[in-house]
Amino acid sequence: MTPEEFRRHGHALVEWVAEYLESVEQYPVGSQVQPGEIRAMLPEHPPTEPEPFEAVIADLDRVVVPGLTHWQHPSFFAYFPANINHASILAELVTAGIGVQGMSWVTSPACTEIETLMMDWMQELLGLPERFRSTSANGGGVIQGSASEATLTSILAARWRATGGAVNHVGDTTKLIAYATSQAHSSIEKGLRIAGIGTEQTRIVPHDGAFAMRADELRRMVEADIAAGLVPFWVCANRGTTSSMAMDPVGPIAEVARAHGMWVHVDAAMSGIAALAPELRWVHDGVELADSYCTNPHKWMGVNFDCDLFYTADRHALLGALSILPEYLRSAAAESGAVIDYRDWQIPLGRRFRSLKLWFTIRTGGVADAIDMIRRHVTLTQELAAWVAADPRFEIVAPHPLNLLCLRLRDGDPDANAATDAMIQRANASGASLFTRTVLDGTVACRVSIGARSTERRHVEDGWALLRKLS
Repeated sequence: MTPEEFRRHGHALVEWVAEYLESVEQYPVGSQVQPGEIRAMLPEHPPTEPEPFEAVIADLDRVVVPGLTHWQHPSFFAYFPANINHASILAELVTAGIGVQGMSWVTSPACTEIETLMMDWMQELLGLPERFRSTSANGGGVIQGSASEATLTSILAARWRATGGAVNHVGDTTKLIAYATSQAHSSIEKGLRIAGIGTEQTRIVPHDGAFAMRADELRRMVEADIAAGLVPFWVCANRGTTSSMAMDPVGPIAEVARAHGMWVHVDAAMSGIAALAPELRWVHDGVELADSYCTNPHKWMGVNFDCDLFYTADRHALLGALSILPEYLRSAAAESGAVIDYRDWQIPLGRRFRSLKLWFTIRTGGVADAIDMIRRHVTLTQELAAWVAADPRFEIVAPHPLNLLCLRLRDGDPDANAATDAMIQRANASGASLFTRTVLDGTVACRVSIGARSTERRHVEDGWALLRKLS
């Protein structure tokens, strides 16, 4: 491809993306294809001759779009928000175009220093504690690919601290015990497994009626484990779980943890971005006591995937767990302590220039846009809750302070769980809206997550009308 062809095809692709985003509402929200159908539309073997790029673009419409679940659709109410903005899309183009490898400061100083500044900008915009700022004595932040990576990173840092670094040499994790509720994300269990903390070493702490961790039960379990000669080392406090929007009490949890030298990680992946709106900053209550924290601009801020903000107040433990320095990665700048090598703050070595997405978004007014969107989504969720409460056939099964509502058919139905499941399946099969299910203490519920950038009141009204029609 020549530079001239690149320019021409690039313009065509930008037009294609713009058109897709403008017209996404015309498609069924969920893909209607059957397993194997997309592959069958393509040749079994690679081409022997180059094809015109116009043919590749045409296949976006013919092959790719029919196989998409349209996360940017205004009637997408499933999973969690994954909204995007135009500025972050353009930033991705620049990231791909310059193609730098940002594993160390010396491999591209701009990649490192802009990221550090963006993490500090976001710390300020979200009202996070000063101990997470890069200029603090032992804190700082880094962009991870996902909250799953952030969770694992926090576990490894906690593991290192709890063993005084010995785990790096002997690999013994047999006495380490971790704690979370049943509402914690599946990435918590996965991260613990990867770190050598098996299911038998993971305690599921009971929750209250709002699905939030009971700190008194955490204290009881921690004390019992210590009495048994075990080492409680890490606890996950959720601020807005995927399943139910549960808000664990970070302060009381941290009080228990600090008494026993445990690491507190706050998972606010889905909901922490709400704190961009000052009136919703309560979502970070108690976070000043945490050892680490994460949230995702790629969920509810309009910054496209992947962009997770991971902060720690214990940089020393993080580097102790993850820093390995072969000769070919040494640099005078890093050894002087004047710069950060972010490869030591994450699992992989390689790093993309992800901070450009934040830089472009913040500078072009994306924060104000995100605040307006967040407020709109919260308002729509509360309106929906009022509509559900007024219908005697339905009930709300979890608190709904932000943009997630969990509802179900009432127990008056002979089998409310089966009826709720059938309602969700029929609604999704219609293509008009998309929802996901969850199970809360044995109760099947329909999750309505309102978070798409283009969602308006009429889309929520239509989604609710669809559920009522199919119930």
